[in-house]
Amino acid sequence: MKIALAQIAPIWLDRAATLKKIISWVEDAAAGGAELVVFGETILPGYPFWLDGTGGAKFDDEVQKDLFAHYATEAVCIEEGMLDPLCSSCRELGIAAVVGVLERPLDRGGTSVYCSLVYIDADGIIQNVHRKLQPTYEERLVWSPGDGHGLKTFPIGGFQLGGLNCWENWMPLPRAALYGQGETLHLAIWPGNARNTEILTRFLAREGRSYCVSVSGIMRPKDVPKSVPHRKLILKTLGDMPANGGSCAAAPDGSWIIEPIVGEEALVFAELDPRQVLRERQNFDPSGHYSRPDVTQLTVNRERQRVVRYRD
Repeated sequence: MKIALAQIAPIWLDRAATLKKIISWVEDAAAGGAELVVFGETILPGYPFWLDGTGGAKFDDEVQKDLFAHYATEAVCIEEGMLDPLCSSCRELGIAAVVGVLERPLDRGGTSVYCSLVYIDADGIIQNVHRKLQPTYEERLVWSPGDGHGLKTFPIGGFQLGGLNCWENWMPLPRAALYGQGETLHLAIWPGNARNTEILTRFLAREGRSYCVSVSGIMRPKDVPKSVPHRKLILKTLGDMPANGGSCAAAPDGSWIIEPIVGEEALVFAELDPRQVLRERQNFDPSGHYSRPDVTQLTVNRERQRVVRYRD
């Protein structure tokens, strides 16, 4: 199977413009013969890079309220059809896509936002929405914790595809939940930085005896539109490149297929062979012959969590 890694910069915190850009890169990936194209974490409409430098932890702060209100306004409500243009493109081009989105779901009241990994198949159908289980450090100031509903794998091109958001990839039990479903192609999506991907990508490939593909975004001061509230304050503390990319891919033996790409937007292709998974699992299969379910087992709650359940 041929896949494409799309390392792009968002039109930061502008949902409509970023979605248009994503679709153009999907078109390029399809033109290059890819069956699957992968984008970074919350690339639509962008990662909350303002938190570090603007006093993100200040309670009841007017600046943080302004920024959150703008962020939530530009978030993606899937139930309202905001991903329909992307789904249509995938269907028309016959390509699947994995995209990190800032989701504002109606099933949790329609106000709080979640870091979600969305899988759209080549028929343009949204097959999975995985909400990040545990936002990392300052992310907890804006993102809500998700649930296990999206811990699922899906068949594609001779592989069983699964994925996690950013530091979820460090969590052994969610990884085990995907291994147990026969995952052979693991997608790790990141906001961007080679320091996150250069070690973990090869480790995950080696541990799971599967392909591991890490895809990041990039972020530069020029990517902050004038429409963003408190733009001058954000630019003052943002730094030259808070996200430098680091998209890469590793084979089931842990060797590099694509080494980390740093400092630029890029569309990179890779050919994956499912037989390589079988070769490496000859001596180690994490949920098969090299497991002891009589000794250790994992229980996963995949129910979508809701505050209210109605019985009419």
